[in-house]
Amino acid sequence: MNGSGDIRTVVRERYGEIAEGKRSGSGCGCSGAPAGGGSCCGDALLALGYTEEQKAALPEGADLGLGCGNSLAHAALEPGETVLDLGSGAGVDCFLAARETGPAGRVIGVDMTPSMIEKARANAAKAGTSNVEFRLGEIEHLPVADATVDCIISNCVVNLSPDKPQVFREALRALKPGGRMLLSDLVLTRPLSRELRQDVALYVGCIAGAAMKDDYLDMIRRAGFTEVTVVEERGYAVGLDALPAGSPERKAFASVVSVKVRALRTS
Repeated sequence: MNGSGDIRTVVRERYGEIAEGKRSGSGCGCSGAPAGGGSCCGDALLALGYTEEQKAALPEGADLGLGCGNSLAHAALEPGETVLDLGSGAGVDCFLAARETGPAGRVIGVDMTPSMIEKARANAAKAGTSNVEFRLGEIEHLPVADATVDCIISNCVVNLSPDKPQVFREALRALKPGGRMLLSDLVLTRPLSRELRQDVALYVGCIAGAAMKDDYLDMIRRAGFTEVTVVEERGYAVGLDALPAGSPERKAFASVVSVKVRALRTS
């Protein structure tokens, strides 16, 4: 991976394969497949902080075992609000947000992978969900008008961006004054070696592209957000058991934590 274009291409291709069912267990959430094949995810949603009720409410095909935490747990969504999901995938958080905002609310999912958008739209059609829409686009260049969103959510996606400051600037632009952002993401507690940083599997798995925790929070503040707070932090091990013992990928898990970050646009 020699540049941001290369990174985006790799991420788009890998997550496209996941959406199309050609690859499993290669993204954030399930980082490998168990010996002999099959899914490593099991009850990954529950391990990431979702409830049994939320899991049961999802349309079939929405849960691809991706993510690193439930940002909705701290979003405090209200009926009638407009919600934007950065990197919406097959739509898990969008469908759950739509339940909380109700018929008067609106949920917009943005993803750069055409196959994910196609899958999410098919899931919405199956579920008969009318207050959710999915737009193709990059989170660094959101296809959303200025100051139109009450709450931004994201689940283990910003770490995949090669230009995180731009993501946060775009998020601030899209939020209404008084709006809030709730991110679930992976951050580093200690630096990775250059070799691990260049590992494609680790990058797609949301580890090699992660920023140091303090740097991540500082980027959000520099974008113009206020009251930037880590509201939850925990170790991250979803899919860890599927990785070979002693492998660099397995060792890299010790360098990351899953955080939920809340930030406000005050003006």
